[in-house]
Amino acid sequence: MSIFPTQYSTLSASALATYVGEAYNIPGLKGRYLLRGVSDTYLLENQEAKYILKIYRAAHRTKAEIEGEVELLNYLQAQGAPIAAPLPARTGAFIVSLKAAEGERHGVLFTFALGRVVADLNDAQLRTTGQAMAKLHNLTADLTLRHPRPCYDLDSTLRQPLKTVAPAFHDYPEGLAYLQKVVIQTVSKLENMNTVAFSYGYCHYDFLPKNFHFDAEDRLTFFDFDFAGTGYLVNDAMTFFVHYFLNRMLKGTSAAESARAFAVFVAGYREVRPLTEAELAAIPYLGVGFWLFYLEFQYRNFDDWSNNFFGPRYLRERVGWIKQWVEWYCDFD
Repeated sequence: MSIFPTQYSTLSASALATYVGEAYNIPGLKGRYLLRGVSDTYLLENQEAKYILKIYRAAHRTKAEIEGEVELLNYLQAQGAPIAAPLPARTGAFIVSLKAAEGERHGVLFTFALGRVVADLNDAQLRTTGQAMAKLHNLTADLTLRHPRPCYDLDSTLRQPLKTVAPAFHDYPEGLAYLQKVVIQTVSKLENMNTVAFSYGYCHYDFLPKNFHFDAEDRLTFFDFDFAGTGYLVNDAMTFFVHYFLNRMLKGTSAAESARAFAVFVAGYREVRPLTEAELAAIPYLGVGFWLFYLEFQYRNFDDWSNNFFGPRYLRERVGWIKQWVEWYCDFD
């Protein structure tokens, strides 16, 4: 009997542990399914070490794009950047291909980022994060990879996402009308900035604290470069600023404390690399693009991603967040 057409399967953690143990010559591995999200993420470990295995979805990343992520990370590792690095199998290949029910899926094994997520960074950690991001940007500025990665511009973060998500607003037309107005205002604002002078290269585009760990000595390791692509490097400072927006909105952190903490991060960054006032002034408007880009991603992938939260209530909540962002940070006068 042939396999019925399958949209998205979940691969066995124990079977993957056995497969990786043989393919990478790592004995005694045990596996645990960690996260069903952008990719399926597994924790593999034995008595000596831990590893992260990511199994990508064809609907989200082509093999060429995965090769781009691996190429970027191998370059960063070779330059001494503090990143969770991809590991080669015994064959020397960094990407393994598996026959799943829905077809071929690709996986990459990564070193485990030692330490833990720190949600409330102290000033020393903020300074370290700024310095480390700047060092990363010194390596990715003006870099050209052989393999493709996403590009973050006005079309991919504002215009196209708005077109894509429009059908979801069938019962919420006022929400769509608001977003249409904000996109026009944001595009106009950014087009009138001297963005030609902005630093450009490969940015992480998801630089929230959930994507880096501090160890016991406060040494930092970055991971999860799945969305890494070309764009203004200040996009990474913008995504880090999103953390303080969320803290202010959801945890009641004061505007003054949020601004102070972000300023400590910026000062750390500037110890290593310039970050102009013009680039900082663009953060509120680049942030509108961040929210719309990820709204589009969730809309495109909620079916495969099991995002059962995506619906009318979620849309209204997310538009409310965007309204709050605009009210606090954007000046459209």
